[in-house]
Amino acid sequence: MSCYRTILAAVDGSPDAAAALLHAASLARDQHAKLIVLTVIPATPPQVANPAVMLPAPGDTDAAFGRIVRESVDALPADVGVQTRLARGRPARRILEIAEECACDLIVMGFHGHGRLHHALIGSVSDRVLRESGLPVLLMRAAPRGVPAAAGTATDLRTASLPRREGLRQNR
Repeated sequence: MSCYRTILAAVDGSPDAAAALLHAASLARDQHAKLIVLTVIPATPPQVANPAVMLPAPGDTDAAFGRIVRESVDALPADVGVQTRLARGRPARRILEIAEECACDLIVMGFHGHGRLHHALIGSVSDRVLRESGLPVLLMRAAPRGVPAAAGTATDLRTASLPRREGLRQNR
């Protein structure tokens, strides 16, 4: 019997998220689980705060985040059953809500580790998900530049390979 039936991987286009997605895909394959790849479009602040700052048009933002999801999924092996989701709102809150909606057994995401000052001023999506989730949360970091990736980590999904398993159904 599989430990995980549905795994949620939150991606943001970062190398850490790519490493997390690769690990989530490996777990999904090993557990014969469905993999949900999620990107959250953050709520945009109103431009009234600083009229000199030009924010991208909503259509441009949607396209950019949609591209993150597409490129992430395109980099996965074909024998991993994948569902994609694009959501709007506060990232940590939406990750937790969608994990509950989809009856996920595990949340996997990248961890940037910006430091105490950044965390104090801006907060951390991964920290909030970790603290507020009733589910197991797996946080991953990409190997530092110039350091060979350890087993089970990757910096680029297109060059990483997963061991093949026979008899998997495709849910794409």
